Amino acid sequence: MTTPWQLRRDFPERTLTAIEKAIEASEAVHAGEIRFVVEGALDGAPLFKGQSARERAIDLFSQLRIWDTEFNNGVLIYLLLADREVEFVAQWQQICHAMELACKEANFEGAVVGGIQAVTQHLMTHFPSIGSARNELPNRPMVL
Repeated sequence: MTTPWQLRRDFPERTLTAIEKAIEASEAVHAGEIRFVVEGALDGAPLFKGQSARERAIDLFSQLRIWDTEFNNGVLIYLLLADREVEFVAQWQQICHAMELACKEANFEGAVVGGIQAVTQHLMTHFPSIGSARNELPNRPMVL
């Protein structure tokens, strides 16, 4: 379990701002859309039913309509803080593993910003910049 206090300690305002800026910088060089969500712990019934971090990430991908971009190029980076598990719905296992290692060392800002930078490289390859694309998903990290 992770308390709201622990979540705010591990993701203070300066960290959220750094993540937001990393997303903005990333989206300036490709046509993809990145959304970062950190959740302290799974809640209630889903937890007791054994919901995995992957299943929760897929739920959030749908609920937050990350799939609903003009070019269907939204990427969710989800961190379940209690378990230090990172999931990508457009998953690249090597990036997830590197982020999880950094999270185990409590380097949360470095984990997320580094993950965003790695995702940027993939998005630049598969969704090159098309000039002045509109920003379809919020860049501000979501804390649940």
